[in-house]
Amino acid sequence: MGRVRLEAITWDRLGELLADRVLDLKPADGALWPRVAFDGAPAARPGDLAERVADALRVRGRPSFVVSAEGFLRPASLRLEHGRHDVESYYSGWFDTAALWREVFDPLEPGGGGRVLPDLWDPATDRATRSSYVQLPPGAVLLLHGPLLLRHWFPFDLTVHVLLSPGALRRRTSEADQWTLPAFERYADETDPTAAADVLVRADDPRHPAWNG
Repeated sequence: MGRVRLEAITWDRLGELLADRVLDLKPADGALWPRVAFDGAPAARPGDLAERVADALRVRGRPSFVVSAEGFLRPASLRLEHGRHDVESYYSGWFDTAALWREVFDPLEPGGGGRVLPDLWDPATDRATRSSYVQLPPGAVLLLHGPLLLRHWFPFDLTVHVLLSPGALRRRTSEADQWTLPAFERYADETDPTAAADVLVRADDPRHPAWNG
């Protein structure tokens, strides 16, 4: 990471300030539904921050909808075709990006109907979730969280990257998932999310985040 000035902040205050920023979003493509990314490795817990922002938006009277990219995994027969610990598969083939486009982003495009699917696939059962579609009212905010999001050219109006240093990422990643770490090294090299994201949040100490807001 280059020299980025970060300021200490609490998680509660961060959720409030991000919600205020979201309220001001006006999608450049004319869409009726702002789309926000919370990008980060699972150990960085970007979903927790997405939920905080959703809560803060609710207090402000703004509807939002939180979606996890983990709900759009591909079937195990495809994810694990080259073995359970294949880094290339994790980096390029675990997440069903085509389904995210079809079921989440396309309905929120200009002229779309706003009817999105909250999830598609349950990795525990390796079956379709059969979740019902959700109709988002105009102005509702999509809050999508998950890893490796900024390499797919999704049409986000605001991107937040929750960063862990290599050492913190290694310490906070479970032993069973240590094999994924090279994928995040590659992501840092190829996508450089610390520079690509609109907002950077450093979470090496989970009690004391810092950000570049």
